[in-house]
Amino acid sequence: MMKLLTIIGARPQFIKAAAVSRAIANVGSIKEIIVHTGQHFDKNMSDIFFEEMHIPRPQYHLDINSLSHGAMTGRMMEAIEQIILDEKPDYTLVYGDTNSTLAGALAAKKVHRKVVHVEAGLRSFNMDMPEEINRILTDRISDVLFCPTDLAIQNLKNEGFDNFNCLVVQNGDVMEDAALYYAQLSESKSDILESCGLSGGDFILCTIHRAENTDHPERLSQLVSAINQLHKKIPVVLPLHPRTHKLISAQGLTINAKVIEPVGYFDMLQLIRHSSLVLTDSGGLQKEAFIFNKFCITLREQTEWRELVDHDYNILTGTNADAIYKAVEYFLRKSFVKNHDFYGSGKASDIIVNTLLREG
Repeated sequence: MMKLLTIIGARPQFIKAAAVSRAIANVGSIKEIIVHTGQHFDKNMSDIFFEEMHIPRPQYHLDINSLSHGAMTGRMMEAIEQIILDEKPDYTLVYGDTNSTLAGALAAKKVHRKVVHVEAGLRSFNMDMPEEINRILTDRISDVLFCPTDLAIQNLKNEGFDNFNCLVVQNGDVMEDAALYYAQLSESKSDILESCGLSGGDFILCTIHRAENTDHPERLSQLVSAINQLHKKIPVVLPLHPRTHKLISAQGLTINAKVIEPVGYFDMLQLIRHSSLVLTDSGGLQKEAFIFNKFCITLREQTEWRELVDHDYNILTGTNADAIYKAVEYFLRKSFVKNHDFYGSGKASDIIVNTLLREG
C-alpha cells in the first residue's frame, strides 16, 4: 500500500486536503498520514470542526506558530524531517504557498523523499509576497506538480520545467472540489444570513487581510474610505479579523459598514453564494466567487488567478478608491455568464489520486 504524508498548516489547506482525502478513501489503496504544523493557530479548530467538515484528524500536531518566517520554517523542517524518517512515506504532499508548504518540501527533499506539490505553477510575479517565494521554491524541488490551470502550466514551461526531471499535470483546482461539496452542507450548517439580517441577498461581501494592504497606513485608509462610500449605496458585509480591526482603530479610522466577526467556512460559503459581488484581497476567495457565479474585485495589483481577469470575471483595482467604485458599478450592471471551466468541475482530487497510484 502506498504511504502518503500530507503537510498542512492553515484552515484553507485543511479544506483542500479534505477533498483529496475523500478521493483517497474511495480507492482504499493509499495510507495517508496528516501532519498539522500549527502555522495558523485557530482556537475554533476543535474536534467539532473536524467532525462537521468531514476532515480526517491529523496524526501529528507540531504546534509551531507565532514566530518569524525563518524561525517558523526552520522548526517545522526539523520536526517534519524526523516524521519522514520515522514514517518513510512514498510521497510527501504539500499544498499551496505557506511556510508549512516550503518546510515540508525542503524536509522531504533533503532526505531523498519524493515531493508532491498541489497548486503548483501559480505566480503573482510579486516577490515582496512571502507566498510567492514559497511557491517558487517548492515548485523547483517537487517531483510531481499538480497545476490548477492552463496558465499555471504555462508559467512552469516559461521557467524551463520541461527540462527538469519532474511530472507536471494539469488537474484542476481541489478548492473547487471542496467548495462544491461543502456548499451542500452549508445550507443546513449555517445561519449567517438570518443572524446578520442578510436574507435579501443585496450586499457586497468584503474581506481585507493581506499585509500589503493592512500594514500600509495610506492603503488601509483608502480602503476604509472606499468601503464607507460603497456602504452608502449597497450594504457592505465585512468579516474582520481582530488584527485588521486593531490596525484600523490605531489609525483613528472608522468603518461605516456591516462589520462582523471572522466566520467559518460554512458561513463564508453562504455569504459568497448570496452576495451581489465580492470585494477582496484574498487569493482563494477570488476563485470561490467565480465557482458560485459572482464577480470579484481584487484589492491588489497582481493575482495568481490571471484567467479570471483575462476573461472579465475579476478586476484588479489595488486600493484606488475611484477604480473600486467604477468596478463595482460595472459589475452590478453586468450579467454573470460562465462560459469557461477553469478549475476542473470538481474532479481535481480524483486526478491527483489516480496519478499518484499510476506513478507510484
